[in-house]
Amino acid sequence: MTSQEMTAVLMLLTPQIILMLSERRKADYKEATRLLYTSKLYSKLENAKTGLWHLSVETLYSLLDEELTTGKIVYPEEQ
Repeated sequence: MTSQEMTAVLMLLTPQIILMLSERRKADYKEATRLLYTSKLYSKLENAKTGLWHLSVETLYSLLDEELTTGKIVYPEEQ
């Protein structure tokens, strides 16, 4: 995957995850954005080699929620 393709994928995924954070965690847009962009999950998501970009937004949100709640992430086995 090229850098441009990865940027395009992130541009599709991140607004949806931020919206879910806002709705489910009752965070305002600025806080939801901060939570996502400072997460371990996002740093892994930015790396195309991890394959996280192919997961559904719901699954990505669940992984992020787990990280925010427990500080840990258990990635799906299909990775």
